[in-house]
Amino acid sequence: MSGQVLLKMQGITKAFASVVALSNAQFQLKTGTVHALMGENGAGKSTLMKILIGIHEPDEGTIIFDNKQVKIQNSRQALDMGISMIHQEINPIMEMTVADNIFLGREPLAPISRFVNKAKLYKQTQELLSRLDITGISPSVKMKELSIAQCQMVEIAKAVSYDSRLIIMDEPTSAICDAEVEKLFKIICELKSKGIAIIYISHRMDEIFRIADEITVLRDGYYVDSQPSGELDHDKLVSLMVGRELKDMFCKEPSKPGVISFEVKGLTAKGKFRNVSFHLHKGEVLGIAGLMGAGRTEIVEAIFGMRPYDAGEILKAGKPLRIRSEQDAINNGIALVTEDRRKYGLVLEQSIKNNISLSSLKKFSVASLIHRGNEMAAAKDISEKIRVKTPNLNNKCNTLSGGNQQKVVLSKWLMTDPDILIFDEPTRGIDVGAKNEIYKIITSLAQSGKSIIMISSEMPEIMGMSDRILVVREGEISGEIAKEDVTQEKIMKLAAC
Repeated sequence: MSGQVLLKMQGITKAFASVVALSNAQFQLKTGTVHALMGENGAGKSTLMKILIGIHEPDEGTIIFDNKQVKIQNSRQALDMGISMIHQEINPIMEMTVADNIFLGREPLAPISRFVNKAKLYKQTQELLSRLDITGISPSVKMKELSIAQCQMVEIAKAVSYDSRLIIMDEPTSAICDAEVEKLFKIICELKSKGIAIIYISHRMDEIFRIADEITVLRDGYYVDSQPSGELDHDKLVSLMVGRELKDMFCKEPSKPGVISFEVKGLTAKGKFRNVSFHLHKGEVLGIAGLMGAGRTEIVEAIFGMRPYDAGEILKAGKPLRIRSEQDAINNGIALVTEDRRKYGLVLEQSIKNNISLSSLKKFSVASLIHRGNEMAAAKDISEKIRVKTPNLNNKCNTLSGGNQQKVVLSKWLMTDPDILIFDEPTRGIDVGAKNEIYKIITSLAQSGKSIIMISSEMPEIMGMSDRILVVREGEISGEIAKEDVTQEKIMKLAAC
């Protein structure tokens, strides 16, 4: 029955070595509702949810599910109880098909041979995808052939396929476009109507106020408050999350562009983008907007040497560059903060220090030997400037929150001392406080004379941080808008029409 208490987590405490991740935290969820769990990166949201699905064991506290006190020891037990989770950082088996990924371990078997009945498996998968209105994905295609957004939709379908009573959604829209967000919200409404409870984690405030019935806020591992979403607004919620008001979110002042520092002329990659031309001034933030799949990321990856291009020219300070690899780009003072930091920006099992120095090891090498003292000193200096929050640079990078991981990626590139910095979705999956810090860093870099290219799917971000905006549609630049003339309607008209 909708509205009955399904879950109570009380007095939850969890520490990792000397770091307290949760202290006496609490959370309560009713059936048939969407309950948003909010807080900055490092607030304890993911830890609390990992305790709920059995990845971590709490040091203290109790979990009451369906009026019974339970001890959830692993994810299999959580699934058997009716609790599933869509993780922020998805990890599909790339060489297996969509159907295999969704029904892994639950495949229908032929009655005599006991081999997997592929025909039935694909039929079940197609029925599930159709029911969720997920189009353009074949059950038989391998995951490696899908985009990040399509992989995310498969992960959503997988969670729904368990027929769970409680589904945790951790940043489910971070990699999907607006049309897919609408499909997800439709799915959520259908799940609610069946009495299924949703725990929804997102840093996108507009989503929270649109989809959530209740909101609980954690800060620094402590429970802060729970309120109906209708009794909060953006400013009140931000204040609860960060413990202070965030004024002037976009601190970027209009720049006085210097000389042209960088140019792209007629850049073309068949099937991806064509005849892309633009220029960039010293001290300028040039925004690139467009719908997902328009070719924005492919353009900057070609500039950085991550993908080949068939025609065109790249110039820095008026001189043509030959960029055929990432190392060519780095040698020419270009850096790229990629949209997928975990896949392309970091080596998560390595230390924070090693990640920061990864692209600059030549600076610390003598006769092929690395001077570890100098390496640590340089990493410490730049991490302090960027304000990476960690007790020890020797800790693994996977121990950091999303916002701090992004700062490590930025620290790595700043150590190479680039002139041209490209940011592809620089605040994806990080909280409002960390976003504010990233904006301040970008502003400071521009003021110091660095030239910035920034791709963003968030309208307030691209409008607030850019001195000019280029709009990409179907692999071509469809227009340019000056800061003083920009509106959301103008961007969307150029992006979609």
